[in-house]
Amino acid sequence: MMDLLTLTVLLLSGISLTLPLLQLTKFKIVSAYILASVLALSLFLIVIYGLNPVQNQLSPSLLASDTLGSFFAAIAIGVTLFVTLASIDYIRTPNTAIYYSLLGFTALGMLLLSFSKDLLMLFVSWELMSFPTYVLAGIDKKRRSNEAAVKYGIIGAMSSAIILYAISIAYGIAGSTQISDVVRALSARHDIIVAVSILLFVAGFGFKMSIVPFHMWIPDAYEGAPATVSTLFAAATKKSGFVAAIRVLLAMTTVYAVTNNTFFTVSNILAVLALLTMTLGNVAALTQRSITRLLAYSSIAQAGYILVGFVPFAVSPLSYDAQIGLTGSLFHILNHAVMKGSAFLVAAAVLLKLRRADLDSYNGLAKRMPIASFTLAISLFALAGIPPLNGFWSKLYIFLSVASGPYLWLAIAGVLNSAFSLGYYAWIVKRMYLDEPEKPDRVDEPLSFVIIFAVLTALIIGIGIFPQVFINFITGAVNSFI
Repeated sequence: MMDLLTLTVLLLSGISLTLPLLQLTKFKIVSAYILASVLALSLFLIVIYGLNPVQNQLSPSLLASDTLGSFFAAIAIGVTLFVTLASIDYIRTPNTAIYYSLLGFTALGMLLLSFSKDLLMLFVSWELMSFPTYVLAGIDKKRRSNEAAVKYGIIGAMSSAIILYAISIAYGIAGSTQISDVVRALSARHDIIVAVSILLFVAGFGFKMSIVPFHMWIPDAYEGAPATVSTLFAAATKKSGFVAAIRVLLAMTTVYAVTNNTFFTVSNILAVLALLTMTLGNVAALTQRSITRLLAYSSIAQAGYILVGFVPFAVSPLSYDAQIGLTGSLFHILNHAVMKGSAFLVAAAVLLKLRRADLDSYNGLAKRMPIASFTLAISLFALAGIPPLNGFWSKLYIFLSVASGPYLWLAIAGVLNSAFSLGYYAWIVKRMYLDEPEKPDRVDEPLSFVIIFAVLTALIIGIGIFPQVFINFITGAVNSFI
């Protein structure tokens, strides 16, 4: 009997390959509903598979069968489903079927990347996820999409080259591309070659995770791409960078220091990168005049919070703080996908109806688009970590994991950054609810967006009220990895 993971891979592969055929017919728009149906089925299958993972029949030596992979795969497919539904009203392109086929290939790449336990499989999945997004970033010719796509493509190709170089070094040392074999081989060496391999992995994965100083492509790509595609970048493909880092980078960092200098350890490197990422992201967001650029820099800051939870794991992977930190990071990855996906889709709805993305267009928005305004307000407060919304609990776990050790300063920096971010989040809410709109007329909000807003808002509030249900599942995923 075929296992659910194999079935999901075959479903996404088949639909992604066949959708372009609809481009030759007059029923191109049907491709959106076909892809949405397959994604919904795939999400159901992956959730069921995650509750009882069994060895997959597709390639057991290349793909893991664990809860961690199911967790990330469910997030990736779920976000792609919401983006597909929002695109029905938002995307206006003659290449409709091609667009949805590219979304399908991106989802397939993220699915395979979530379960990859071999470095070459990870790289192939990484490219399968990345190549469609380069095209998606430039699919809207009426915007600055060409510039965004070129910048994203060039930097993405560079990050892929860096990862491949790191893999080649690791293979030269271990004689194998299996991640577990590589970790065992590297644990026996403490030389500069191993250090170079680690730093190359940090840089390569850092581009996709938008870690400072590898974040430079994020604002321009997010602003230039269609808002639905920016949602995919921020809430889905970015998370795939984190699962790659967890499977490869964290596994390697548990066995040695980068150099003989006790201050130049991998945990210290991650701590400094986390501090720089969340601080620069929040400071830069405060100065933006475009909602998409503001959300882009905010997304960079959120990556810094997630990285904080990696630090105690790099110090001692079997400690209680390590489990709390990694649980908090995974929980925040889930929450960020919901919160940031919700915020970007509101930006897409506003851009669709008002044809503007500057912050002045949000003045009095609550009177013109009340459902979108409420959704954005809830999303922003959750991103700031206001209780009892979902963002509060994941940040609490992350900061607690470093609060009792030598990285207390990092917890303090995280709390201060969260408080700082509330300033520009509240500024947007103030614009929507207290400022007067330029035009008083009510704007019809698309039904597809309204349904998506209702679901995402319910998730933000529901996860915040009942966090333990999700924490228990995530703890199981962490234990399966450890």
